[in-house]
Amino acid sequence: MTELGADSWPPAPLRTDRLVLREADARDRPAFVELFASPEVGTFVGGARPREDLEAAMPEVPGRRPGSFVVERDGAMIGVVTLDPGTDGRTDLGYLFLPHAWGQGYAAEACGAVLGWFADARPGEPVSLVTQTANGRAMRLAARLGFTEVERYEEFGAEQWHGLRGGGGSAPDTAAD
Repeated sequence: MTELGADSWPPAPLRTDRLVLREADARDRPAFVELFASPEVGTFVGGARPREDLEAAMPEVPGRRPGSFVVERDGAMIGVVTLDPGTDGRTDLGYLFLPHAWGQGYAAEACGAVLGWFADARPGEPVSLVTQTANGRAMRLAARLGFTEVERYEEFGAEQWHGLRGGGGSAPDTAAD
């Protein structure tokens, strides 16, 4: 991916039926601390970080960088979706949601909106996703978003799944059931 820069970032907030995806601001700091301190969130991404360390080290406006979207529901941050430069010209999709937002289709809705925006902003650029095979929810979401398996490999003591979604076109329908 050509790094998203001032010419394309930040986009106007993206809106779905239930969510707003926007640039981070200072009011999101407590939710970022909660996100990274959560043992549930940390299960498949290397574990939770100590809250005290996060409180001391986290900037006033965390997550404000090209490619990072705060996911907001009813005026409150419930998660983040990120696009980061990856290998071989691919862009890596990542996402984390607070546990109270799980199981409601928000990740599919938010990731679908970001993938649609990215397909318009960077036509033809592929998007990559890596998750642990043990993370059944993430595996189902990857399939729903149109990612296909490229490889499986062992890393961080667990089997990893690497999927690719071809560039161009719009994101698949990801409306919540």
